[in-house]
Amino acid sequence: MSDFSERLEKAIERGRVRQTLQQKKAEDAKLNAEELKSLHTKYRLEFSEQIEKCIKGMVQHFPGFHVESLYGDKGWGAICYRDDFARLDGGRREDLYSRLEMVIRPHSDLNVLELMSKATIRNKELFNRNYFEKLEEASQETFSRYINAWVLEYAEQYAT
Repeated sequence: MSDFSERLEKAIERGRVRQTLQQKKAEDAKLNAEELKSLHTKYRLEFSEQIEKCIKGMVQHFPGFHVESLYGDKGWGAICYRDDFARLDGGRREDLYSRLEMVIRPHSDLNVLELMSKATIRNKELFNRNYFEKLEEASQETFSRYINAWVLEYAEQYAT
């Protein structure tokens, strides 16, 4: 009977150790989730500032654009837009709409850093792009390069 009692005691102890390990694992995961959220916030602040600076710099060369900062459920970044019109044959008028929107999407359970951009020039979609990387592997240089390249592409196409 004492053999059973000893084995029972050891089984209970193993269960308690396993529970302690699971609790520690859960705490570590929670801490890791907080670290990832903090990292996303750091990137979001840095890149939303760069987006706004690039778009504001571009519209200085194209009078008539309006610039707005974006923040909230959709993401953080900036948008510029412009309404024009053209006279068609026969004196008809056509409304033309141009817009560039670029944001860093909000943090999600996927733990990715996502850059989203939509561009329209004179009622025609130029591009609708997303680029993302895992937060732990996100390259600041790569995101910065994409922001610059997409704004430059829009400026070139708009000037055309």
